[in-house]
Amino acid sequence: MTAVLAVALVTPLAPAAAAQPAAAPGFERLARDTWRSFTALVAPATGLPADNIGGDLDPSTRSRYTSPTNIGSYLWSAVVAEELGLIGRRELVERTRRTLDSVARLERHADSGQFYNWYDPVTLAKLRTWPEDGTVVHPFLSSVDNAWLATALMVVRNAVPEARTRAGELLEPMRFDFYYDPAARGPDVPAGLMRGGFWDEQPPGCSLPGNYLGIGEDVFYTCHTYGNFASEVRMISYVAISLGQVPPAHYFAPWRTFPDTCDYGWQEQRPNGEFVDYLGVPVFEGHYTYRGLKFVPTWGGDMFEELMPDLFVPEVSWGRNSWARQHSVYVRGQIEHGLRDAGYGYWGFSPASNPAGGYREYGVDAMGLDSLGYTSDQERTSVDPGFAGCRDAQPEPAGYGDGVVTPHAVVLALPYQPRAATTELAKLRRDFDSYGPGGFYDSIAVRSGTVAKRYLALDQGMIMGTLGNLLGDDVLREAFVPGGPQRHLRPVMAMEEFSLPRHQ
Repeated sequence: MTAVLAVALVTPLAPAAAAQPAAAPGFERLARDTWRSFTALVAPATGLPADNIGGDLDPSTRSRYTSPTNIGSYLWSAVVAEELGLIGRRELVERTRRTLDSVARLERHADSGQFYNWYDPVTLAKLRTWPEDGTVVHPFLSSVDNAWLATALMVVRNAVPEARTRAGELLEPMRFDFYYDPAARGPDVPAGLMRGGFWDEQPPGCSLPGNYLGIGEDVFYTCHTYGNFASEVRMISYVAISLGQVPPAHYFAPWRTFPDTCDYGWQEQRPNGEFVDYLGVPVFEGHYTYRGLKFVPTWGGDMFEELMPDLFVPEVSWGRNSWARQHSVYVRGQIEHGLRDAGYGYWGFSPASNPAGGYREYGVDAMGLDSLGYTSDQERTSVDPGFAGCRDAQPEPAGYGDGVVTPHAVVLALPYQPRAATTELAKLRRDFDSYGPGGFYDSIAVRSGTVAKRYLALDQGMIMGTLGNLLGDDVLREAFVPGGPQRHLRPVMAMEEFSLPRHQ
């Protein structure tokens, strides 16, 4: 723990220097209130959380759908709640067992052991009709959503011995190599990429029939693979490598940036870097530059892509020449955007509830690989720095509109920019009606002052995970890493060196 963070924990959410925002909830209180949102999200009979709930935590406002990621978020948040003294051991065990017993009753794809993406948290039925508007749901099996559930099962297996057997029974059939396309990088590269997922019934639109393991009937894969690495989807790779289901060389198959040739001129900017060979895989160790900061871009330029996997894998200590050079700088880029470039006066951009209704991706366009990018405001103000020699730059925007920040992004930043993050949380508490009975509401449009007054299981799970590691001595990392992650994942992470300066 850094000295700065230690000070922040002693004087919770105290503002930096001369700034004097109104009193904000301490980290312990934030954890307690965030946990309260989970107790409200959960259907008592099944122990499964809804995807979201209204800001007053009225049970009647629970959504009528949930996902593997939501279930995983609740399971690891319960582990944190017990570690922080918010619940007792008996309650943790009872909650965990009830949830795992319900997970065992969910329909799953038999040949891969994977779970479908949407279920009714009360009846446990696989959804074929969307409960909010009656539209048809084509049951889908998402590789990244299953990875988050598997992550939670790995945590439970080590942190809750009373539920270890049940967690292991649920985890053991999950085959992540079912998504693994070994030829995705070409015939001369000894590692492939993960598909976004598959349908077991042919859906409308693009799909690719196949079956990478040859187990059972063909499925219909997504037409895309996950080709960039600095994204939350790297958790699929972490889990699959840790379980010994794909070769460790797969760690190097997704691109850090795409190469600096016009063949890849669609990406946000021309990267600087060079090819390096790891375990026979050619890796273009490229980086982008934004406001003088050098970093490896995420897909959309948002915070949860950058930092959510770090809740479980100790990326800074295992990747001393890669992630240790990256995370703090990436957070600084978000701060630069919010405070100086866009001039919002606030920062913290990540997919979240849209204050105008629904859900939307938010990020810093210039920090993402995707040239379309996630934008930081409601007006979708984008930038195009061009790709030297391949695509001309476009003029900088004259200004930005109603920027949308989300507290979970700021909380994720606490380990890497603790003073800035504690100050930001205090400002959000002071300046907006941003805090309710379940902790911080999901997002704030900072110029209009519009607040999305609801709680999402995913975003609350990131807040609980961060606070659990900070206040509970890395409780989630300590529970995730024993066994396969230590044996299979740590050695490959130690090999890599990002093309970033050691100090920025």
